[in-house]
Amino acid sequence: MGMTMTQKILAKHAGLEEVNAGQFIEMDLDIVLGNDITTPVAIKEFEKMGAKKIYDKDKVVVVFDHFVPAKDIKSAEQCKVSRCFCKEQGVTNFFDVGQMGIEHALLPEKGLVVAGDTVIGADSHTCTYGALGAFSTGGGSTDMAAGMATGQLWFKVPSAIKFNLTGKLNKWVSGKDVILYIIGKIGVDGALYKSMEFTGEGVKELSMDDRFAICNMAIEAGGKNGIFPVDEKTIEYMKEHSTKEYTIYETDNDAEYDEVIDIDLSTLKSTVSFPHLPENTRSIDNVGNVKIDQVVIGSCTNGRIEDMRVAAEILKGHKVHPDVRTIIIPATQAIYKQCITEGLTEIFIDAGAAVSTPTCGPCLGGYMGILAEGEKALATTNRNFIGRMGHPGSEVYLASPAVAAASAIAGKIADPNFIYGGNK
Repeated sequence: MGMTMTQKILAKHAGLEEVNAGQFIEMDLDIVLGNDITTPVAIKEFEKMGAKKIYDKDKVVVVFDHFVPAKDIKSAEQCKVSRCFCKEQGVTNFFDVGQMGIEHALLPEKGLVVAGDTVIGADSHTCTYGALGAFSTGGGSTDMAAGMATGQLWFKVPSAIKFNLTGKLNKWVSGKDVILYIIGKIGVDGALYKSMEFTGEGVKELSMDDRFAICNMAIEAGGKNGIFPVDEKTIEYMKEHSTKEYTIYETDNDAEYDEVIDIDLSTLKSTVSFPHLPENTRSIDNVGNVKIDQVVIGSCTNGRIEDMRVAAEILKGHKVHPDVRTIIIPATQAIYKQCITEGLTEIFIDAGAAVSTPTCGPCLGGYMGILAEGEKALATTNRNFIGRMGHPGSEVYLASPAVAAASAIAGKIADPNFIYGGNK
């Protein structure tokens, strides 16, 4: 029986000719990732196991992005622990305030991950890098500690679901809408511990930013990882951002899938996830009249330059609704600078939005946009669990940057066509 892309990558890194779904393997790691929340816990476990040195100073990556610049004494102390450890261990890829960005946008931008790599991160949305044809998945801080110490980790080889994409997305519909549609279709456990493999003619119609957003939320369907084939767009992206050697793996024609799901991208509409699960989705024409108090455009899902451009295109010449606090967060310093250079920041400010330094902040209810009881937020983030963005009595709706920008103007969840009355 043939192997999927994911299975081929795992086999190679386990030193095996082939692997099968359900098999346990010990695998070499190309990148071990942590952030300001998870790294201090991993450091404690690292020390508990008696480890003295990390396995490779170039392959351990630490990014401060959740509570930085430090929001309080506790977050400052967390950062200090990691800062001292990285200095002591000589960690090459340590990104502190001023250099940091939201980790899952920063690593591809810095060229640290390429096709064929294996990546584990002490953050569930590490699955983002499957957009580059890498195997990447989230884990716990204990996993990070073991990875830092040994450069290896045990895995169970996942089975796979194939998503066969055809057609082309319509104006204002993006990768975020694709993954929300999929999660709505299969549920938050529909791909539990499975590889979500995106293939078909429709792949070439998706930008890299679309693919990053789709893989980022594979975990919200329970997936072990999401992964795209490596095509011309992938190679162009890697050549622009990285000097690392990459390896292209292709799925065998006789690879086995648990399920094959066909999706015609041209039929998809803007999609909104209602509280309190990502699977609770509705198309934009079925959302009803939902007034909102806050809009957040950013996060590891939708804080990239394409997202910023879409938001600016809609907000240009408009003002955000007086009842809606609008917060825009470019995902990295480079994206922030590009927003300034392209005049996007000026558009955001003129529209009445606040523009923040890169941070995960509001997504996890950390800071920079906490909700009070009874308040509703529309966000381009990836989770809308109870209390996710603040008070347990608040509500979070998930959507694309286009829907978020239109909703900021309308004061309620709105179709981007609300602004233009049709395709621009």
